Amino acid sequence: MRLDVLEHGYAPGTKLLFAIIRLFSRHPVPDAARLVFYRPDFYGTRAKAFTHEAMRGPSDWSVGDRELMAAYVSKVNGSAFCVGAHTATAGRAYGDPQRVAAVLDDLETAPVAEPLRATLRMLGKLTREGKAGAEDMREVLAAGVSPQQVRDALAVCAAFSITDRLADAFGFELLSPEGFEAGAKYLLKRGYR
Repeated sequence: MRLDVLEHGYAPGTKLLFAIIRLFSRHPVPDAARLVFYRPDFYGTRAKAFTHEAMRGPSDWSVGDRELMAAYVSKVNGSAFCVGAHTATAGRAYGDPQRVAAVLDDLETAPVAEPLRATLRMLGKLTREGKAGAEDMREVLAAGVSPQQVRDALAVCAAFSITDRLADAFGFELLSPEGFEAGAKYLLKRGYR
């Protein structure tokens, strides 16, 4: 059930911004954007900063890798909106949507390097079970992932574990494939600010 709060309560300047976005993009403003603008003092400003740092800050993981992590965590969480958004963004970042689809279909046979596969495996376990132990970390490190890459991947997982739950709690509406592609273009150009 969609929570009506995403339809009301915005300042006049925000309403104008939404109208301009819709006019130029020819797509409705995604609910993820509506949420961060609804209570920027309470959630939006902090969430945007944290997510932007996790997804676009300095990292040895590529933007495509981090977007794939977001899509994978979202798939494990069962968040259809976030799976759609980050599958489109990862596919566009890699220039290879089939690779992203292969990972989401079957991680073990997908055409990805072992460090990324091991990291996604660990993120999947953490997301499903709510914990990952020392042995899980040893496996990721043994696959060639650096300690900083583990921290960066955990930041992506944290950001999207929160976002996925909010997307489901607020009943984010799914976009059309064209809407997800427009969102992907925006995220790759502007990030999460």
